[in-house]
Amino acid sequence: MPNKSFNVKIKKKIFPFNKTIQVDSDKSISIRSLLIGSVSEGTTTIDNILESEDVKSTIKSLKKLGVKIFKRGKMYQVIGKGNGSFRAKKNTVLNFGNSGTLARLLIGLLSTNKNIMLNLTGDQSLKKRSMKKLILLMNKFGANFFPKKKYHLPLKIFSSNHPVGIKYNSGVSAQLKSAVILASLNSSGSTTITEQERSRDHTEKMLIKNSSVIKINDKKKRVITIFGKKNLKAGKIKVPGDPSSAAFFCALTILKKDSSLIIKNIGLNPTRIGFYKLLRKHGAKLKIKNTKKINNELLGDIHVKYSRLKPIKASKKYYVNSTDEYPILFVLAALTRGTSIFRGIGDLVNKESNRISEMQRILAQIGVKSISKKDELKIFGKEFIEVNKKKITVKNLGDHRICMSSFVLSLLTGAQTKIKNFETVYTSSPSFLKIMRMLGAKFEIQK
Repeated sequence: MPNKSFNVKIKKKIFPFNKTIQVDSDKSISIRSLLIGSVSEGTTTIDNILESEDVKSTIKSLKKLGVKIFKRGKMYQVIGKGNGSFRAKKNTVLNFGNSGTLARLLIGLLSTNKNIMLNLTGDQSLKKRSMKKLILLMNKFGANFFPKKKYHLPLKIFSSNHPVGIKYNSGVSAQLKSAVILASLNSSGSTTITEQERSRDHTEKMLIKNSSVIKINDKKKRVITIFGKKNLKAGKIKVPGDPSSAAFFCALTILKKDSSLIIKNIGLNPTRIGFYKLLRKHGAKLKIKNTKKINNELLGDIHVKYSRLKPIKASKKYYVNSTDEYPILFVLAALTRGTSIFRGIGDLVNKESNRISEMQRILAQIGVKSISKKDELKIFGKEFIEVNKKKITVKNLGDHRICMSSFVLSLLTGAQTKIKNFETVYTSSPSFLKIMRMLGAKFEIQK
């Protein structure tokens, strides 16, 4: 996170716009490219990396583990020394900042890295997120965490000196799946992962060129086999634009009459575009053009126009492929007449904040009703909201997606809005405010 915190105030609606933009690079791929490069043999070159706070936390953590990382112009070079090559003094502190992705994936690598004893921590938001499922998985590889039966950061990790591969049935969490994949790289024997639901697969795509390391069988259920103790080849990676960051600009365009937008070079990995499929199904004027493949990842341009949406009905199958976009989906639902229903969203309570209750609180401030059950949310949307005397206040949650969603909601309704500690958006989308200003948004920064 930046050293200086700041709030954002918005008082006016945005005017219609017709623009072409390029959003920030993909955070998930940026973090994975650094982590996998650090345990590969030789120099990994990364182009168009996201220079956000989460990625900076990744670089700082890897450097503390003895990894050499250089910036050459717009390129980053990671000098990898292979599996199990991390070295650090006993009780060195690694601070993951706000990044759950970094915490889970790097803990995966650390758990099977011989002779590692470290203290692990994060910011106040990350400290609230449960690491229980991760810890129990890493225990299977032989890693230990202290204090025992404590499942929140800060924690102490003792790596396994003799890790052996495991069998794992993965659920909706790509972070847990990736942590198991990364832990298995330096484990004896093989690790088998059976996917119950197909979650984002950037980790597998980055490893697939190493045919001696990974095998994927897609015949019935997807089965991933990792063969441990093999050498990983270094290579070149180009990071595409982040589809999650692009979603907020898409939502703004869809709901702003007479507006259109082209978003260039966006990652279109099938495990990441549930948001776009869902909106097209409900009437969004949204097209994908100029598609191509780079580093096994599909990318292209998104063309989107103002649209009259139908109420959104999102079954649980959409959650795994659009997890980060649910706060902005709730905004779309709030400003679409009728009842929208989102199912299978229980895991949203363990994100940077409880994204269900926090978005309910924000929507209630402008008179939008919602009902939450254990794994479901109903939003009773309105096409027009009378904003006289209505105000939105977003407290310090340390949640970039809540901040971004509230910003879009304010621009569309004109409700006077104050979003506290907006610097948290820099964890994923450092260009967010710059792009919004280019589209015509009027706002005030309060330091």
